[in-house]
Amino acid sequence: MKSNQILLFIHIVVAVLLLCTLGNAWVPPNLLGSLNLLSLGFPYLILAHVILTVIWIIKKNKLAIVFALGTFLFYNPIRRWANYSSRADNEKTIRDIKVLTFNVKYGEYGWDKVKNYIKEQNADIILVQEKDTNRALKQDLVKYPSVILKTKHKIVRQAEIIEDNARGNSFYADVDINGKIIRIVNVYLEPFRLHKSMFTKLDGLGIGNVSTLLSHMIPTFQAHEDQVKKIRKIIDLSPYPVILAGDFNSVPNSYEYYNLGKDLQDAFLVAGKGSASSFHDYKVPLRIDYIFTSKSIIPLSYKVDNSVELSDHYPVIAEFLLN
Repeated sequence: MKSNQILLFIHIVVAVLLLCTLGNAWVPPNLLGSLNLLSLGFPYLILAHVILTVIWIIKKNKLAIVFALGTFLFYNPIRRWANYSSRADNEKTIRDIKVLTFNVKYGEYGWDKVKNYIKEQNADIILVQEKDTNRALKQDLVKYPSVILKTKHKIVRQAEIIEDNARGNSFYADVDINGKIIRIVNVYLEPFRLHKSMFTKLDGLGIGNVSTLLSHMIPTFQAHEDQVKKIRKIIDLSPYPVILAGDFNSVPNSYEYYNLGKDLQDAFLVAGKGSASSFHDYKVPLRIDYIFTSKSIIPLSYKVDNSVELSDHYPVIAEFLLN
């Protein structure tokens, strides 16, 4: 009986932590920054929950039914990391636009290779984050400190969203696509400025290392809150359908994900399959690059191109039908 009690205690703790990740939809980082950290641990928490549930099943304990049913609360949160219920196969039609978003890490992996790859994709909308600021840009590029947009279509208007000295940078452009105006928002939220060495040192479980890591992360989450509000204002006041894409520097189930994606659809959930992990530079792959759209824009396909390593991010490519 004692072993069952210990197991139950552990499982309840895991379940409570999982439920807390849902709170990121409402609790801002400046109120409780540590809550947003739980979104980073979501894959491990859900894995622990599943393993513990299987143990209850093996033990033939009635608690297995309760915990198994509780798993359905996290159906969509799980799909945001790995989706196997896409309806993309049912959408067989000709696309209107192809969108590419790519954090190119300042061309450190070879700028010419990056440019050739982007050119080969022949996308209608190209969104780039962490561009090479030391090189001259062509006249048909929207010029901002960290992000650029290139498009085959006419740009009606454009403006920077984050105008302060933040390290993150975002802008929007209203683009006329064959007579339909779409608001394109290129997102690059405040980066964490983390190093792989920080995670390597964590293997030693040093408290000081954990503290150093958290000191980088929580203030960045708090900076994201203000940036998210500015981006949301541009989305909410848009008279046109919206495509929101870029590097959120945040994982699914985070405050940033919930609030930037509010009233929009995650194209990966509609048209993607498998894992959507786009950042591969650390031991644990993360999904931090996204494409969201207004619900009137229909996602037809969604791909994280992990066949190329031209940056510490993989390119994300999606096709859409403009309804």
